[in-house]
Amino acid sequence: MTDGRTRRREDTRQRLFVAAVDLIAEQGFSATTVDDIAARAGVAKGTVYYNFESKTVLFEELLRHGIGLLTAEFRAAVDGLPPLEALGALVRAQLEYIRRYRAFAQLLLSEMWRTNREWQQTLRLLRGEAIAVIADTVQAGVDSGDLPADLDVRTASSALFGVGLVVAVDWLVFSPERPIDEVQESLLGIVRRVART
Repeated sequence: MTDGRTRRREDTRQRLFVAAVDLIAEQGFSATTVDDIAARAGVAKGTVYYNFESKTVLFEELLRHGIGLLTAEFRAAVDGLPPLEALGALVRAQLEYIRRYRAFAQLLLSEMWRTNREWQQTLRLLRGEAIAVIADTVQAGVDSGDLPADLDVRTASSALFGVGLVVAVDWLVFSPERPIDEVQESLLGIVRRVART
């Protein structure tokens, strides 16, 4: 019985996440109400508050959920690969994730610029976890000699995360007909140029 309730609660939370992401991506956090989220998710307003203390808590949990999925995909992508192959796998994983969760990616991109939000610290920590996977891969490349010894790993990792995010959103908004392989190859071209310097 508990498994059934747990599953229903997870399904409800997932519907609330999807509704919140879509609405906030469409109209912004401030303009999105709990009533809007409940209506889009097809639940009563009380269901939102049963699952989340407030709209802010819902949004923070949404960030944890979305960035947590991305971080898990990064980890799975690089598992057991040599550094340069792992970098390619990271690029592919990020592109595929953003294609699947486009509204969340747009939301994440916009929220990274808003430093006055209550959840900025949470966003910073979660972003740091995702970038840490990239940094481990870049450091392995430096250690193996595949990447330049003087490469600033922290900056390179942030750059790879940011460039991947911006390029993917740009691709999906302005040229969605472009094949993912072509976008991946363009991003990897940048990585290869860095590797040669």
